[in-house]
Amino acid sequence: MIVMIGSLYGCGTFDNVPRGTESLLEVIVPQTSPSEAAEMATDEYSAENRYRGTTLLSNADFGGDGVYLELYLDGMSDPDSGVRSASVRALGRHGDPEHVELIISALDDENRIVRVEAARALQRVHSETAIEPLIHVVNEENEKDVDVRAAAADALGQYRESEVVQALISALKDARLVVNNRVQHSLLMLTGQNFGIDRRAWIDWYNDTDDLFEAAQPYTYPVFNRKKRIVEYLPFVPQPPNETTSTPVGMDPIIEDE
Repeated sequence: MIVMIGSLYGCGTFDNVPRGTESLLEVIVPQTSPSEAAEMATDEYSAENRYRGTTLLSNADFGGDGVYLELYLDGMSDPDSGVRSASVRALGRHGDPEHVELIISALDDENRIVRVEAARALQRVHSETAIEPLIHVVNEENEKDVDVRAAAADALGQYRESEVVQALISALKDARLVVNNRVQHSLLMLTGQNFGIDRRAWIDWYNDTDDLFEAAQPYTYPVFNRKKRIVEYLPFVPQPPNETTSTPVGMDPIIEDE
């Protein structure tokens, strides 16, 4: 069992443990205390330690405490892209709408992983300030990375605005299937309609419809989820780090009842 846990730690599987997990520190590296993780996260001589410490803290049940939020905010300007990606991911899990501007700024990061994490973070934190940047990013001409565009398409599914529907219909011309899939899903959430990737049908429906959002469905952000591996059926073996989905922080719950 000790070897198994050590193997998990070495492979970095803690990267996938999401918000809502009881305690990553207990699941994967029980020998690492919160204070030790904090020391790792502030190690000025090791980017690897800063990355691991930030990830461990952000996935722990206490990771949203104010002192750790300050750590994530500082990490957004770290010279190492891995630390920046871990920090923006942490803000997605524990941040509030007041942090949206900082998350938006990460959509322009030179590193694609940081940009992916920023788009995913904006799935979990709701603010109308994010609409225009997400519309910009979902456009293939503006963002060349397919995963960033797909994550942005998902994030747009929470905003019941006509300009969002227009942008998503336009994004159906994206050359990559994964983006088409996420665009269709967001259009379904926003409108309750399903015309597949038929842009002409979507445009005709848009032009003929007075209330675009009459049949809208509640938006919940995508989550990490997988089936158990064989070994995870054994006693004392940590279970898959699956998440429970929810609505974005800052979204008015009344919207879901309209």
